[in-house]
Amino acid sequence: MKSEYAMSFIQYLERLTPQGQNKGNPGALARLRHSLAFAPGAYPAAYPYVEPFLKLEWEAQDKRRLACYLVAGLYAKHPQQAEQSLAGALGVLWSHKEKSPSIEQRFVALLGTDAGSLADHLRQSISLLASADIGLNYGELLDDLFIWMNPAFDLDRIRQRWAREFYRAAYRETEANNTSNSHV
Repeated sequence: MKSEYAMSFIQYLERLTPQGQNKGNPGALARLRHSLAFAPGAYPAAYPYVEPFLKLEWEAQDKRRLACYLVAGLYAKHPQQAEQSLAGALGVLWSHKEKSPSIEQRFVALLGTDAGSLADHLRQSISLLASADIGLNYGELLDDLFIWMNPAFDLDRIRQRWAREFYRAAYRETEANNTSNSHV
């Protein structure tokens, strides 16, 4: 479930993406992509594209602010919005790659990560999805990161939901492929 704030933030990022008659802002996307080389919120060249959208009461190290920077960079790296969650998209990828152990291991490592190394794991995951042209729901990811990056919250609910979504999506995809292959 996406919050209204997350949905409007993703809609804002979508306006930066060239689509149809919309020329977007390729320079902004390049700066946001480059921001992934830094800790979330630490690359000043990305500020003009994210700060105006953030709530004034969010201090420099507010986890919600940092989550917005991280999602903005990830979106710029792979601007393909979809209905499925990050975990579901990775489950589909795993199924497409014939249940490659390396993809499952990366996903399990993502589930076990803390806020400090989360950005690295997410960058790797988004790169994998981009290479397979599989989109994800960035609004849902942003809402999840608001929780994940805040050490005051218990992450077990999100981790368990992500694990369910990963395996369910993988097995639904496998079943769909088996059904379509049996009709050939």
